Amino acid sequence: MTLNYIWIGFFLVAMLVALLRVLGYILGGYIEPLVGYVFTEADRDVFVTIVESTFEMARISVDIAVYLIGVMALWLGIMRIGEKGGAVTGMTRFVMPFFKRIFPQLPENHPAFGSMTMNICANMLGLDNAATPLGIKAMQELQAANPDKDKASDPQIMFIVLNTSGLTMIPVSVMAIRAAMGAANPADIFLPIMLTTFFSTIAGLLIVSAVQRINLFNRVVLGYVGGLSLIIGLIIWVFSNLAPAMIGIVSTFAGNLFLFLIIILFIFLAWRKKVNVYEQFIEGAKEGFQVAVKIIPYLVAMLVAIGVFRASGALDMLVSAIGGIVGLFGVDTEFVGALPTAFMKPLSGSGARGMMIEAFNHYGVDSFVGRMAATFQGSTETTFYTIAVYYGAVGIRNTRYTVGCGLFADLTAVIAGIFIAGLFFG
Repeated sequence: MTLNYIWIGFFLVAMLVALLRVLGYILGGYIEPLVGYVFTEADRDVFVTIVESTFEMARISVDIAVYLIGVMALWLGIMRIGEKGGAVTGMTRFVMPFFKRIFPQLPENHPAFGSMTMNICANMLGLDNAATPLGIKAMQELQAANPDKDKASDPQIMFIVLNTSGLTMIPVSVMAIRAAMGAANPADIFLPIMLTTFFSTIAGLLIVSAVQRINLFNRVVLGYVGGLSLIIGLIIWVFSNLAPAMIGIVSTFAGNLFLFLIIILFIFLAWRKKVNVYEQFIEGAKEGFQVAVKIIPYLVAMLVAIGVFRASGALDMLVSAIGGIVGLFGVDTEFVGALPTAFMKPLSGSGARGMMIEAFNHYGVDSFVGRMAATFQGSTETTFYTIAVYYGAVGIRNTRYTVGCGLFADLTAVIAGIFIAGLFFG
C-alpha cells in the first residue's frame, strides 16, 4: 500500500510542479521578480518533456531487463551451485554459537536457530529467493515460542532488525544493474557495500540489545563482533592509507579476486559432494531468466514514475532543497544527489532501484553520485516490506519497537555509506 501512494504521489507532484512552471512562464513578468527565477521555454514545454520521458524510461527499463537476463542467469546459477554444495549450511554452523547468545530467550536446540541462520546466510550470499521462505519459516518457529501471539516477541524483533540491516557479501542485483548501465567495472562497489552493511548490522544489533538488555560483553559475542570489526577496521585502515590513485585499483582487484574465489569455492564444495555442477548451474540460470523477465513490469512502472518526477523538475527541486539545508552546516553537498535512493530504500526496494537507475542516468553510472547511490541500494533491506511480510505471515499486529530499531540501522547505513563511498570514490 505504501508503494501505491508513493507511485501516485510521483505523478501528482509532477503535475503540480509542471503546472506551476507553465503558470510561471505565462505570468513571468509579474512573478519573476518575486521568486528570483527567470522562466524560459523549457518551463513552457515541460509537459512535452514529461511525456517524452515516459517513452524514454520505458525503453531504458526493457534495455536493463534484457541485459539482466544474462547477468542474473549467471549469478543465480553460481548461487545454486553454492547452495547445493553446502555453503549456506557451512555458514550456519559457523554462526550458531553467536546466535545462541543474542537470542537468550530461545531454548538451546530450538528449530528457529537453523532457519534464522540459513535465512541471514542466504541474504549475505544474495540468495533472495531462498532467504524469504527461510525467513518466514523462522518467524513461524519463533511464533510457536511466543507467549503473546498478537505482539512481537524479543527474538522476533532481533531477527527482523538483523534481517533488515542487510549484511551483504555479494550484492548481485546492484552489480548486475551497473553492468547493464555500462559501468567500467560493475564490481567496484563490492567492498563499499560490504563495509556499509557491516556498520548498519552492528547498529541494529546494538540498539536491539540495548532495549532487550542483552549482555554483549561475553567471550563468544566479543569474539565474533571483535573479530569481524578487526577485519573491517583493517580494510578501512589499509584503504585510508593508500594513495588516492591506488584506492580504486586495489579495491577493484581485491573485490574481483574475492568474488572469483567464492565462485571457485562454490564449485569445489559442490564437486566434493558429487553434485552435478553443470546441471545445477543450468537450473539456477533458468531461475535467473525467470526473475529477469518478471522484473520488467516493475521496472517500467517505477522508472516511468521517477522519470516523470524528474522531468517535471520536482526531483531537482528536492535535491536542491536538501543540498541547501546540508550546505548550511558547511558540509560538502556532492553526495546529495544519491540521497533519494537512501530515502526510498526503507519504503520500497523497487522504488530505491528506480532512484538508483535514475541517478545512473542523470549523473553517470561511474560518477561519484552513481556509485554512492549503488552503495545505498546495496546496504540495507526494505524495512517496511520485510516487517509487513514477516509479521503478516504469523499474524503479529503489535510490532513494538521493530520499526524504530530498523530505521536506526538504515540511518546508520546512510551515514556510513556517505563516508565509505567518499573514501573509495571521492
